[in-house]
Amino acid sequence: MAKPTELAVKLLLSISLIFGIMTSTCETEHTGTESSYDVTLMTLNPGHFHAALVQKNMLPSVNPNVFIFAPEGDDLALHMERIEAFNTRDENPTNWKLTVYTGSDYFDRMLNERPGNVMVTAGNNRMKTDYILQAVNEGVHVLSDKPMAIDSGGWLKLKDAFRLADERGVLLYDIMTERYEVTSRIQRILSQNRELFGELEAGDAENPAIVKESVHHLYKIVSGQPLRRPPWYFDVTQQGEGIVDVTTHLVDLSLWGAFPGEPLYHEEDIEMVDARRWPTTITRQQFENITGHTEFPDYLQDQLTNGDLPLYSNGEIDFTLRGHHVRVSVEWAYEAPPGGNDTHYSVMRGTKTNLVIRQGAEQNYRSTLFIEPVQNANSTEIEEHLQRAISDLQSEFPGTEYETTENGWVLEIPDEFYLGHEAHFGKVAEAYFGYLQDGALPEWEVPNMITKYYITTMAREMAMGN
Repeated sequence: MAKPTELAVKLLLSISLIFGIMTSTCETEHTGTESSYDVTLMTLNPGHFHAALVQKNMLPSVNPNVFIFAPEGDDLALHMERIEAFNTRDENPTNWKLTVYTGSDYFDRMLNERPGNVMVTAGNNRMKTDYILQAVNEGVHVLSDKPMAIDSGGWLKLKDAFRLADERGVLLYDIMTERYEVTSRIQRILSQNRELFGELEAGDAENPAIVKESVHHLYKIVSGQPLRRPPWYFDVTQQGEGIVDVTTHLVDLSLWGAFPGEPLYHEEDIEMVDARRWPTTITRQQFENITGHTEFPDYLQDQLTNGDLPLYSNGEIDFTLRGHHVRVSVEWAYEAPPGGNDTHYSVMRGTKTNLVIRQGAEQNYRSTLFIEPVQNANSTEIEEHLQRAISDLQSEFPGTEYETTENGWVLEIPDEFYLGHEAHFGKVAEAYFGYLQDGALPEWEVPNMITKYYITTMAREMAMGN
């Protein structure tokens, strides 16, 4: 029976022959059309499906000719398969033309040949920060999936990368898709409404002012088939621990939601309070169900306990943001209970109301925003302010309404504004390419990215010491 890598190479070759994708292990063929576009993508070692989602839709400023630099194997084959699915779908197909280089020196070749101006990276995180640092040093723009750093050493390199990016005049940006989730957007807007929300509470360690929690599942069925994850995904030295991975989104939402458009600096605005990490135990059979590989690879053998893998995918971080207590946590279970799905919970506590996002079974796993008056608040006055706030929302979210609940009110948001996780990647890409045309990121983005990764990587160090 063929090994997974052999199957991947065969698949890669068959896709190339059937769909005319250009592949090369020697010279990368240039099309000569790059100069007529603002953006030409160079995809580096696309080990995560997020790399493909950047290309789910075409954009006028982006060259349809995309250059891929990666080692041969399963990750590359699956990436090409996903792009071809976009090209051949019935509704609004894309027209990407891929040029692939698969030599062992793929990263150096990308920097030397430079067929594009934007490096997209989403995959194995072990070398990601080093690749980012080298790319910006060579004057290449970078659009990176999270996390951009998985430990404190990586954070120091990332800080240096932002310094070099500024000196070289290139834009380094991470893909924060959750900012485009509609309930997060409206929660942020309403939190700035002083008549409705009041001021953000200071909170404390027992009752934080901001809480973000998410529960995810390793084994999922998508379109009737198990979602395949690569074996390296289970190696925290390659993927990163949970406390530095999904928490990136949760920390980002906390900063972005509490102080919109304001730069936040880790030296003066952040105090680390506590952090903890704990494992989800993965059996060999569960590993096979998720990856398709029957045995744990050699690089995981020294991490096994009684034949099982303790995967440190779970973490919780407590910190203060300009004096406001914040708690974020992420948990990964093997699979959801029957009828279950991923869940999300978020609360911002104000002096007049709490803004609560729930996405559990009672909400049919649909993100739902509740407005709940605090104790002793005048509910009649609060509802009058809510009515005015809903009226103001109509320009951006027409059709949004509210209904009364036992504890306050719940927003009824039209389906069209629930874009879905995959569509959020296109929104991030569109925003980033707009920044490239402008020649700069918003002034608050870089300090907040540095601060965000300071929080996640310092939390890992703190949790490992606890």
